[in-house]
Amino acid sequence: MPRMTAARAAVEILKREGVDVAFGVPGAAINPFYKALKEGGGIGHTLARHVEGASHMAEGYTRAKAGNIGVCIGTSGPAGTDMITGLYSAIADSIPILCITGQAPVSKLHKEDFQAVDIASIAKPVTKAATTVLEAAQVPGVFQQAFHLMRSGRPGPVLIDLPIDVQLTEIEFDPETYEPLPVYKPAATRAQVEKALSFLLASERPLIVAGGGIINADATDLLVEFAELTGVPVISTLMGWGTIPDDHELAAGMVGVQTSHRYGNATFLESDFVLGIGNRWANRHTGYNLDAYRGDRKFVHVDIEPTQIGKIFAPDYGIASDAKAALELFIEVAEELKAAGTLPDFTAWAASAQERKATLQRRTNFDNVPIKPQRVYEEMNRAFGPETRYVTTIGLSQIAAAQFLHVYKPRHWVNCGQAGPLGWTIPAAIGAATADPGTPVVALSGDYDFQFMIEELAVAAQHRIPYVHVLVNNAYLGLIRQAQIGLDINFQVNLEFENVNAPELGVYGVDHVKVAEGLGVKAIRVTDPNELGAAFEEAKKLAAEYRVPVVVEAILERVTNISMSRTVDMSDVTEFEELATEPGHAPTAIKALQA
Repeated sequence: MPRMTAARAAVEILKREGVDVAFGVPGAAINPFYKALKEGGGIGHTLARHVEGASHMAEGYTRAKAGNIGVCIGTSGPAGTDMITGLYSAIADSIPILCITGQAPVSKLHKEDFQAVDIASIAKPVTKAATTVLEAAQVPGVFQQAFHLMRSGRPGPVLIDLPIDVQLTEIEFDPETYEPLPVYKPAATRAQVEKALSFLLASERPLIVAGGGIINADATDLLVEFAELTGVPVISTLMGWGTIPDDHELAAGMVGVQTSHRYGNATFLESDFVLGIGNRWANRHTGYNLDAYRGDRKFVHVDIEPTQIGKIFAPDYGIASDAKAALELFIEVAEELKAAGTLPDFTAWAASAQERKATLQRRTNFDNVPIKPQRVYEEMNRAFGPETRYVTTIGLSQIAAAQFLHVYKPRHWVNCGQAGPLGWTIPAAIGAATADPGTPVVALSGDYDFQFMIEELAVAAQHRIPYVHVLVNNAYLGLIRQAQIGLDINFQVNLEFENVNAPELGVYGVDHVKVAEGLGVKAIRVTDPNELGAAFEEAKKLAAEYRVPVVVEAILERVTNISMSRTVDMSDVTEFEELATEPGHAPTAIKALQA
């Protein structure tokens, strides 16, 4: 039997589980693992500037490509605690990442050793499993179980904590005979699917709510096939955006209190039956007024995690199933119903959804200086085509992006949906671009998100990872300011100051162009909306030429209120800005406006 250190055995298992890239920051307590990583070969490594950044890079890497599992590595103590935010955002959105941390020697764990923290206990609430391995011989089994857990049922992250003496201990392990454990995923039965479709047969105005579980299951083609077979319009959730192309005749928009379309909400409120697949009924989708969301309509909920069914509200029928397994059966039974002539004709209902899509639109075409944010998204639609992968996290920029941008493919909207940590965007974009360098990445940040982990731009410069980063700058915590309106305050949300080194910026403070250039990337500042298009084109050229990120900073008006519900009620969304009333008001809308 071959003998090797437990750290080397862990590296060999990573390779056999399909890992070829890791993100991390070395340190004394994890150096034996890094030695094994170097000597074992076969796994590339991207050195982050912050360990939280490494965890978000791992997330972006997983989210960008089906089958990927991002790996992030850090040393003991603060490295592990820094990665907790990444683990939280991963488990919240059902994203499998593996976090590997170093640890003090086993004999020192309870002696307040330097940087010895009980990271497994800290991480347990935000992982599927968190383990400090106390016996070197257990390392292979713990890693094998980690991949099994990450892929089985509802996907999610795992943390493995390796004391330094455990890493260095030699064990008997034969990599050539290693096999991953079988993955477990619940599957719907035919009887369950027939029962679910009985609700569809009894409805007149049905909708499919397509969640991120469909993307996780790599089942978007099946979702589109089922929608086309039945003629039922599809509402995508924020995490499910891309399950059906935005320009598809059955794509009915998004619903919610923030990241929603006027036409999506209107169509939903006209529906009488909703089939939710792979979705969580998240509150930004449903709002807090569940009476308005539920109305008199019937609900069937399909989710891979049994405890999700009934968590927010009790559906009329629930099925615990992987989205792919369920959709395969939904298609099979629907085909039989169609052949028998018992499948209803929903053509008129689907057409009404498209009519709303063509009439209930928000205005984007503004020539104001400073720039109104809506114009930025209009120009992004012109500059970046259907092959673009957007990466963004939270704030008014993300909310407006979801209202105005267009997504045509799964995994082309990479968004931290539930946790929404500021600073997520830059490292996640790096991870996504690393996972799929052939797909153009466009990141989007407000100025505060951009400043949180701006140092990670140097990682992309060092490793030659090109992408375009759109920075919308109003020197404000815009979403928090807007949330404070109901409290009649405007407190501690102002970021403006007069920069003594850049008086030309006025009150916009931070000179993002100089900072970005100092970190080794290219940057362009735009103050005139009519120059946005040229700036985006130049950014694409510079990214291709220099193989580094290119930041395009748009100087926005200080205050813009983006459409959302002030009462957290999806039936009560406030439209703060002038609406589109003629085609020129929304020239890049997914459908031409019909006045």
